[in-house]
Amino acid sequence: MVDPSVSNAVKKLGDFLIEEVNLRLSLREEVQWLRNELLSMQAFLKDAEEKQVGDHRVQQWVFNISSVANDAVAILETYSLEAGEGDGDGFASRLKACACACICICMKEYKFYEVSKEIQSLKLRVMDISRKRETYGIRNIDNIAGEGPSTLRRTTSYVDDPIFVGFQDVVEGLLAEILKAEPHRSVISIYGMGGLGKTTLAKKLYHSPNIVSRFQKRAWMCVSQEYNAMDLLKHIIKSIQGSDRETLDLLEKKTEIDLVRDLQNLLKGEKYLVVVDDLWHRKDWQRLNRAFPDSKNGSRIIITTRNEDVAERADNKCFVHKLRYLNQEESWDLFCKKLLDVRVMSPTMKRLAEDMVDKCKGLPLAIVVLSGLLSHKRGLEQWQEVKDHLWKNIKRDSEKDSVPISYILLLSYNDLPTELKNCFLYFGIFPEDHVIPAEDITRLWLAEGFIPREEERMEDVAKGFLNELIRRSLVQVADTFWEEVTACRIHDLLRDLAVEKALEVNLFDIYDPRNHSISPLCPRHVIHGQAQRYLSLDLSNLKLRSVMFFDRDFYELSLIKFRNQFQHIYVLYLDSRDGSTSELPDAIGSLYHLKFLRFTANGIPVLPSSIGNLKNLQTLDVQNNTHPCQLPPETADLVNLRHLVVEYSEPLKGINKLTSLQVLRRISCDQWKDADPVDLVNVRELSMYDIKKSYSLNNISSLKSLSTLELLCEDGESLPALEFLSSCQKLQKLGLKGRIEKLAPFPNSITMMILWESELMEDPMPILGMLPNLRDLQLREEAYSGKEITCSDNSFSQLEFLRLVGLENLERWDLGTSAMPLIKGLHILRCPKLKEIPERMKDVKRSDFL
Repeated sequence: MVDPSVSNAVKKLGDFLIEEVNLRLSLREEVQWLRNELLSMQAFLKDAEEKQVGDHRVQQWVFNISSVANDAVAILETYSLEAGEGDGDGFASRLKACACACICICMKEYKFYEVSKEIQSLKLRVMDISRKRETYGIRNIDNIAGEGPSTLRRTTSYVDDPIFVGFQDVVEGLLAEILKAEPHRSVISIYGMGGLGKTTLAKKLYHSPNIVSRFQKRAWMCVSQEYNAMDLLKHIIKSIQGSDRETLDLLEKKTEIDLVRDLQNLLKGEKYLVVVDDLWHRKDWQRLNRAFPDSKNGSRIIITTRNEDVAERADNKCFVHKLRYLNQEESWDLFCKKLLDVRVMSPTMKRLAEDMVDKCKGLPLAIVVLSGLLSHKRGLEQWQEVKDHLWKNIKRDSEKDSVPISYILLLSYNDLPTELKNCFLYFGIFPEDHVIPAEDITRLWLAEGFIPREEERMEDVAKGFLNELIRRSLVQVADTFWEEVTACRIHDLLRDLAVEKALEVNLFDIYDPRNHSISPLCPRHVIHGQAQRYLSLDLSNLKLRSVMFFDRDFYELSLIKFRNQFQHIYVLYLDSRDGSTSELPDAIGSLYHLKFLRFTANGIPVLPSSIGNLKNLQTLDVQNNTHPCQLPPETADLVNLRHLVVEYSEPLKGINKLTSLQVLRRISCDQWKDADPVDLVNVRELSMYDIKKSYSLNNISSLKSLSTLELLCEDGESLPALEFLSSCQKLQKLGLKGRIEKLAPFPNSITMMILWESELMEDPMPILGMLPNLRDLQLREEAYSGKEITCSDNSFSQLEFLRLVGLENLERWDLGTSAMPLIKGLHILRCPKLKEIPERMKDVKRSDFL
């Protein structure tokens, strides 16, 4: 598989020829020749990709193309950067502005000479690559009849991923153990090999209505091999206590002993349930165990682990459950539920599938990945090819009669379309068991050039890619909101595969602090710890494209040598939550090619004015945990910015200049009230907080592409007049927090709505029930203060999900016989006076959906 650097290089070379109109003819011809050769090479990459699996020479050939492409882009970027210094209008303009024409001419000649010499060197490398292509027999398979490029669905719809099959008896037994009348705090250990479904089982228990109703406090913590006790303690405290700024400020100043004591105090006297997922070592549990007090009120802890010794010795009163494999019937049931269309199976295909499922020996991960693979194969012949591949691997290891899961995972990876392979491997960048925001991964793909330019919006294509990986069971859904995936994760075994394959093709490398080393061949570096030591390496000649820090202890941003080492990067991802982060150096403005900039840090008070130099920036995401930061006026110069996710403290003047903006989130109403958004024709999502009744929000109606709107009042405040909403004809998702005196007309386009703290005195259902496209409705936390809701006949014709939470006065719910004909999900929580629900609703699935 080739890095997207080749197609990126072809585009850059073309753009360079257009922009640098004053190039000397000889240099222009050389750049054009290089572009044409790389364009030609692309046609052979698909065949090379298939051949490189078993041939390291071809693998090296593919890497050499990628290397040439990266070097070509670096040469052009350096040339353009140096030529454009000064007034920023290009090389020719700079020459005119020079005081001494003679010196400028010499400089120009020298620059032409240097670039020409470097491109001549690239030409020799390209000619050598071409010779080797013929030697290795690599073909242009796009030109072979019947072997056209693979097609990939571009749908963005969310497919529900977690399917729980079997173990119903296990669930009931474990629930009985958790809920039994034993006052002492006790531990329930679930152990078994990777891929058996330990985490899935624990989630089933955690979300069980019986558990939710009987435990006052619940928390989930994932330990994994990359273990950090303080991070876990802070995480569980925040999940129980909340994560307001004051809490976060205090947590960052505390020692581990302080955190243990705080957690003990939080849980003391409470009946709690805590899940400790993916525990690897006894010493890790011993370090955490002391934080969970025994108040003799029936508190429970669930541990999942692969290690039998960890499971059995976690506690003196430990209940240990060894997770079994699925039986034959359960295995087939799981396979069919994950198959996209069971109807495609002919009797012969069914027999093939039954044989393959049988060889999975009841391992759920193997079964779902196999099902995802076969879902994308057409007809008996392709299913037979999959079986032949698997059987070949069984014969290689004659002692086994099952297919090792590694073969199934590898086969599913190899089956991915070319454009999806990079996207899958990119998951290996994140630490083990890391919950990844879906927007992060799709925006990173966008910045890296993994998403092809098509008629469809690139963000939608990226969502489609993510959903395709979910459909193939290579990626797991961690969280959803409004029927979209908001967070995802990858199973440990699949992450191991992603890291292994990424290293083979030099996609990225993870810094190893033990050897103080990282591959100089990989254009992407990942640092999971000891970032300060990593920065002591000599990185100046590596032409890095992406640098991603996941180091909670790193906060000395001034140590990063932006100009010398990171000059060519497209992605800078900094995740350092602990401690007060130092100011962002002004040198950040030298990263002219940067497309993605994300900080997760504490206490960055202000971004430097040089941020305005980042004209290629697509995503600016500052996750400031404690206080808003200040954006300089130069932020309005980021003409290619598509996603602005920053809680900032001062109005951003000139925001209307950001005409490429699609997402504007965490903006204070004070920053928006005087804005003229008429030019923000691409904004699709707007999230605003600190709204007061005295403000006018009528200018929101100027956002003609707006599809998602969230308006959040200060505590106790009322929303201003909402009549403007009727003009938002493309609005689909609406969230309103704050008092509403009277519901205004809503556009018929709305499909999903949340109202909370609205304190409505009149029943909202007659108005909401007439919305023709409303599929998901949530009334939360005193959204309605009345005693009765009435859903009349023919109302809520498209509603599928209804959530009623914290309606403390609600006593009665009347439902017409023809109302809500499509309802399939219902969640009712903290409505203490509602003693009875309509008879027809008693058969509707009760869930924790959001």
